[in-house]
Amino acid sequence: MNKFKTLGVALFATVSAIQAQDINEVKKQLDAEQFEKAKSNLKTIVKSDSDNGEAFFLLGTIYANQKVADSAKMAFDNGLKAKKEAHLNNIGLGQLSLEKGDLSVAKAKFDLAKNEMRKKDFQELIYIANAYSNVSKPNYKEAIATLNSVNERSSQEPLLLLALGNAYHGDKDQNNAFKNYRAAFQADASLIRAKMQLGVLLKGAKAYTEAVSAFNEVIAINPNYSPVYRELAETYYYWGSNQPQDYDAHIQKALGFYEKYMSLTDYSLTSRMRHADFLILAKDYKALEVEANKMKSLDNVNPRIFRYLGYAAYENGNIDEALKSLNTFVNNPSNTIIGQDYMYLGLGKINKATKADGTLDLPVFNEGVEFLRKAVQMEPTLTRDLGDIGKKLYEQKLFKEAAAVFEIATSNKESKSFLLDNFYLGNSIYFDNTKTGVVKDTIALKKADIAFGNVIEASPATLDAYVYRARTQTLLDNDELMIKYYQQYVDLVTQKGSEEMAKANVKTKLIESYNTMAAGYANTDKVKAIEYFNKTLAIDPTNAYALQSLAVLKP
Repeated sequence: MNKFKTLGVALFATVSAIQAQDINEVKKQLDAEQFEKAKSNLKTIVKSDSDNGEAFFLLGTIYANQKVADSAKMAFDNGLKAKKEAHLNNIGLGQLSLEKGDLSVAKAKFDLAKNEMRKKDFQELIYIANAYSNVSKPNYKEAIATLNSVNERSSQEPLLLLALGNAYHGDKDQNNAFKNYRAAFQADASLIRAKMQLGVLLKGAKAYTEAVSAFNEVIAINPNYSPVYRELAETYYYWGSNQPQDYDAHIQKALGFYEKYMSLTDYSLTSRMRHADFLILAKDYKALEVEANKMKSLDNVNPRIFRYLGYAAYENGNIDEALKSLNTFVNNPSNTIIGQDYMYLGLGKINKATKADGTLDLPVFNEGVEFLRKAVQMEPTLTRDLGDIGKKLYEQKLFKEAAAVFEIATSNKESKSFLLDNFYLGNSIYFDNTKTGVVKDTIALKKADIAFGNVIEASPATLDAYVYRARTQTLLDNDELMIKYYQQYVDLVTQKGSEEMAKANVKTKLIESYNTMAAGYANTDKVKAIEYFNKTLAIDPTNAYALQSLAVLKP
């Protein structure tokens, strides 16, 4: 009997050792971002051993991070029934509560897990910190506080130092992130992610050359470490975005490194979605369309695929397919809509509304404008995409419609094109109100005045802004402000000297300024009016308007 008992204990120990090896292998796969492979292995483990609570927890965490909450909860609930490491699953349920914004329930779940910790344990604290960090609205300060609550004996554990580095990095405390990443790698040279993260910090500091060098050091240690190729892809993307002259070369490198990353992880639907997100960043819409159709063949019902199909179709000129796909996506109540979804829908509507013959489907155009407004309200930085659309409408002499787009573009004062967009907004409104037979829109013209004022405030040397602001005041029948802005233009041109004043286009604007100011003075100050008409004649002695006006003004 004792022999059987001994054999049973030995067999149990062997099985446990094998399962521990399996879990460790899964953790390596997770670190390598081979999520589908890890998921498959975890499903095998829990199927063969329903008492492995850690396997259920890791499986649920993958689902939670992929925002598949139902599958995550099912895994965590099953994990709570396990005989080993069941308490970890309370951490998973806590993360789901954080995602829903239920902080008190999340904390209670975390406390249940912590109550099961032994003095030497620290892994639970890492998992709790990860939960705070991996939700849609991360709380990095809480993650840091959780990790710093570890006992002194465990405070220098390499995995804990790595987790602290991640939390500080998320909290934008790069100095403490660097210290902890460096300490983690020094304590355990096999912890290759810690070394990679040192390169990530360099990437964030826009030290792209140094970042690439750091990532190459990681590759020298392990050329099959997949996350480093994703980081290289992102580095070259940002590098190209910051150095437009090298954009094409850097983007090609970025795309090549992302393909390498995919080849080392997997080509599952989830991975393809990450790839699609990167293709959007890289603006490789032909490749995005190919990837979106591959995803559709894998899973014809996943709603996010319609986002990619919509983006790609719009950028590749298939407007009807873009609108069909995007409407399908945004009208699904289970989808999380982002500003860019509304942006593409708005751009698609505007494109559809503007016909090749110059005519306009106004109701469809207005729908498009409202989608653009909605997009920018959600994500103000999207104003960067509006200038070119507004300019195209402006060039088609659809000034009122251009103004509608530029008004949204100028709602973001932090935009790099804020000055230019304001200039176009003012001009669009001005020219719309000079069309033959138009009824002056005084509300719009006052917006034009503000827009030109924004240009002058940001760039006082933009001379045309004074001219157009004065012209706008002429349309508003405000002689006082008209004279003010024309005079400002004259003063600034005069300061530039005789060479500037001798230019033909400047002479034309000076004549316009003097004649219009003179006309403004004509009913209130004849002496001033005569003075300004004479200034016109000093530039153009045969100017008919000045000569005729002086003949009327002089007794």
